[in-house]
Amino acid sequence: MSSSIMDRLSPGKLARITGGVYLAYIVASVVADVLGHIGLGTPEQLHGAIVTDPGSFRLGLVVALLTGLLFLLSAWGLYVLLRPVNKDLALLFLLLNAVGVATQGAAMLSLLYALNLAGGAGGAQVFTAAQTQALVMASLNVYKTGFVTAQLFFGAWLFPLGYLVYKSRMLPRFLGVLLMLDGIAVGIWFLQGLLWPTLKVITYPGLAVSFLAEFGLALWLLFKGARAVDAGADLPD
Repeated sequence: MSSSIMDRLSPGKLARITGGVYLAYIVASVVADVLGHIGLGTPEQLHGAIVTDPGSFRLGLVVALLTGLLFLLSAWGLYVLLRPVNKDLALLFLLLNAVGVATQGAAMLSLLYALNLAGGAGGAQVFTAAQTQALVMASLNVYKTGFVTAQLFFGAWLFPLGYLVYKSRMLPRFLGVLLMLDGIAVGIWFLQGLLWPTLKVITYPGLAVSFLAEFGLALWLLFKGARAVDAGADLPD
């Protein structure tokens, strides 16, 4: 949208649009996981999805790539909403989100490579079956590492976002608190994924917090909207 169009939108309308896009992002993420275990799936689950139903996996990959666009658009809407509170912190969370989306999108290229290898493309015919299998699993592990790495930025963006939501007076303060707790939860997920990949149980409480924070924010924006704030009200008490 051009800046003139954005300026004509009331905070309530912009909030509802942003909430709808954010909710679409959450739903698309679930669909990608259902279709191809893309997201929370292990490399073994990803491999099974590629082998058993490559068409479904390819569709899941398209949906997963779409989630990146939806997430970035959601962050842009939140940036415009919260910019009057503090433009520097709003720009910070937008940049952190963009880096996370770019990192995760780049990691998904490994999924496409694995899909092509498993289907006999990408020069797979010059390798033995065992070598092809090893290359596919290596690609899936590269994707998983990139996906986990992206969580560093997705966790970090929640702190300035949550702080601005808390201080803005346009959204409930409890959502700001939940978003900052979500940042801690995603940070734990990032550390677990890289340092203790077999101990997934320690991330389960964080997943519940993440669901409450982000699904709650999307629903509130969609159905309740947001109140206007004064452009000069920089970090009100």
